[in-house]
Amino acid sequence: QVQVVESGGGLVQTGGSLRLSCEASGRAFTRGTMGWFRQAPGKEQEFVAALRWEDGLTFYADSVKSRFTISGDNARDAVYLQMTNLKPEDTAVYSCAAHTERLVISLLRVGENYDYWGQGTQVTVSS
Repeated sequence: QVQVVESGGGLVQTGGSLRLSCEASGRAFTRGTMGWFRQAPGKEQEFVAALRWEDGLTFYADSVKSRFTISGDNARDAVYLQMTNLKPEDTAVYSCAAHTERLVISLLRVGENYDYWGQGTQVTVSS
């Protein structure tokens, strides 16, 4: 049984930092893609960042580029999202997603292309 588990959310002030963690188990994702998405109340799900294991490339939404960094531990099928200079508009439930195969750029930004999802972790940035 595949499990994707996130941790590390919380409450932080504007300008603060948080680090989210995600571990996938039950299946190998060593050649796949892992991503982070977020959803704020009343808004649609939004792509945040992705890591492609096969070539090590990372991808970011324009809204978080230069503030967020995705990294990974291939041996553990784990990815991390280091978030800095957080803003109130970053407030959302952040979810980790995993796909067993390499996703091309046009597909990895779309949540429906991922097979497995975590339960989500709340990030709240106070002004």
